[in-house]
Amino acid sequence: MPIEIVCKIKFAEEDAKPKEKEAGDEQSLLGAARGAAAPRDLATFASTSTLHGLGRACGPGPHGLRRTLWALALLTSLAAFLYQAAVLARGYLTRPHLVVMDPAAPAPVAGFPAVTLCNINRFRHSALSDADIFHLANLTGLPPKDRDGHRAAGLRYPEPDMVDILNRTGHQLADMLKSCNFSGHHCSASNFSVVYTRYGKCYTFNADPQSSLPSRAGGMGSGLEIMLDIQQEEYLPIWRETNETSFEAGIRVQIHSQEEPPYIHQLGFGVSPGFQTFVSCQEQRLTYLPQPWGNCRAESGLREPELQGYSAYSVSACRLRCEKEAVLQRCHCRMVHMPGNETICPPNIYIECADHTLDSLGGGSQGPCFCPTPCNLTRYGKEISMVRIPNRGSARYLARKYNRNETYIRENFLVLDVFFEALTSEAMEQRAAYGLSALLGDLGGQMGLFIGASILTLLEILDYIYEVSWDRLKRVWRRPKTPLRTSTGGISTLGLQELKEQSPCPSRGHAEGGGANSLLPNHHHPHGPPRGLFEDFAC
Repeated sequence: MPIEIVCKIKFAEEDAKPKEKEAGDEQSLLGAARGAAAPRDLATFASTSTLHGLGRACGPGPHGLRRTLWALALLTSLAAFLYQAAVLARGYLTRPHLVVMDPAAPAPVAGFPAVTLCNINRFRHSALSDADIFHLANLTGLPPKDRDGHRAAGLRYPEPDMVDILNRTGHQLADMLKSCNFSGHHCSASNFSVVYTRYGKCYTFNADPQSSLPSRAGGMGSGLEIMLDIQQEEYLPIWRETNETSFEAGIRVQIHSQEEPPYIHQLGFGVSPGFQTFVSCQEQRLTYLPQPWGNCRAESGLREPELQGYSAYSVSACRLRCEKEAVLQRCHCRMVHMPGNETICPPNIYIECADHTLDSLGGGSQGPCFCPTPCNLTRYGKEISMVRIPNRGSARYLARKYNRNETYIRENFLVLDVFFEALTSEAMEQRAAYGLSALLGDLGGQMGLFIGASILTLLEILDYIYEVSWDRLKRVWRRPKTPLRTSTGGISTLGLQELKEQSPCPSRGHAEGGGANSLLPNHHHPHGPPRGLFEDFAC
C-alpha cells in the first residue's frame, strides 16, 4: 500500500531569515496583484466603446448570424473609410492651389515704372575708327580695312577698351531724342540713365528707385511721350552675317520695375519708325506660394544684397548672374552688361563668349541655371496699339523743323507713348486650394459617416491597446521562478524520490553491507534488526 510520510523539519536560524524574506516578498506580490485591476477583455471593451457597431460585432453574447452580419457591416464601413481617407490624403499631397484676382481701389498717385529703350543698331558707322573696325571685325562682320581700303594686316593698334568703344560709337540719346514730355512737363536726355545691355549702350527713364516719378492720372498724356530719330543712316552695312547681325530698324523697349535690371533682348518689345506706338500699362502685384505648393523664392530678410551687384533679387538679375558665371568659366572675363569687377572681354572673343552664354544656360528647373520666381513680384501688363506718322501736313512741318526731307522723317521718326490705363493695381495671389484644415474636416466627415468615430474614439482604442500590452509586459517581467519545495507553516510533504535526490546522508543499510543505497533499509531488508522511524532518517 502507498505510504505518505509527513516530516516536521526545523530550519536553522540563518536559513529562516531568507525564508521569511521570500514569504514577505510573495505576500507583497500577491497584494500588488490583488490591488492592480485586471485588463478588460475585448468583449467588455467593445460593449463600452463609442465606435459604432463594435459592441454588436464583438460584445458579450451568443455567436450567430446576426453578429456575423454586424461584423461584415463593420468591416465594409471600415474599408470604405480607409479608401476615402487615402483618396483625400493623395489629393492633399498634390498641393493644389488656385489664383485669386482682386482689383484694388483707385489710388490718387501711382509710381511710374522704369522705361528702358535701346537702338537696335549697336554701333554708329560714322563713329567707328580704323582700330574699332579692326577690333570689331568678328562682332560686326565688317572687313578689317582702313579708310583708304588697305588691309590692316600690317597695322598695329592699341589694346581695345570695350566700354570706351560702346560709349563712343553707340547712339547718343541727345541726338536721337527730339521731344520728351512726362505728365505734361518737359523732360530731356538728362532724365535718362545710361545702362548697358546686349544691345550696347541703352537708356532708362525713371531708373532710380529712391526717387521714382509718380503718375497722378491715367490715360494718354499723363505718362511718358517721346519722339525719337533712330538714325538709320548710321546703321552698319552688312558685309557678312554673324549671330549679332540685325536686319531690323527701330528701337527695343522694356517696361519694368526699378528694382529689376533690364533684360531687354528677351523681355523687350519692338517699336517701328513711321508709327506712333501707344503702350497702355497696368500694375500687377503677384504673390506666389513657396514650397510645397510652388517654387517661388521667399525673401531672406537679410540686409545684404542676395545677388552681387543688385539691390534686390529678380529673375533678370539671376539670369545675368548665371550668364556671367558661364562666361567667366569659358572666357575668364565678363561682358560689359554683366555686373562685377572682373576684366571685360576683348572684342575679338566677345561674340564667341556671347554664343557660349546662350548655349550653356538652361531655362528649366533641371538646367544649369535655375532662377525661381520671387514670391512677391511687381510687373506691368501692356496693351500695344499704333498709328502711322507723320501725315502729309506734319511731314512737311517736321521736315522744315529738323532740316530733313519728308522721306527721312517717315523712315526714321517714331513716337512712343507710355501711360497707365487707370491708377489701379491688379493683385493676383496664389492660395492653397486644399489645406490641412480642409483635410481634417473631410476626414472627420468620412469617419463619422462610415464608422461613427471621432478623435476621442481613436484615443479609446489606443488606450485599450496600451492597457493590454502593458499588462502582458508586466506578466513577462514579474514571472516567479518555480521553487524546489513548498513549505506551509514548517510542515513539508516530501515524496520518496525527492528524499532520495535531496538527502545528503548515506543510508545505514549500505554501511551495514546490505544491497543498494536506500533510505528505508527496513523495507528492503525485512529480516534486519528493528530500528526506530526517526533513526532511519537521522543524519
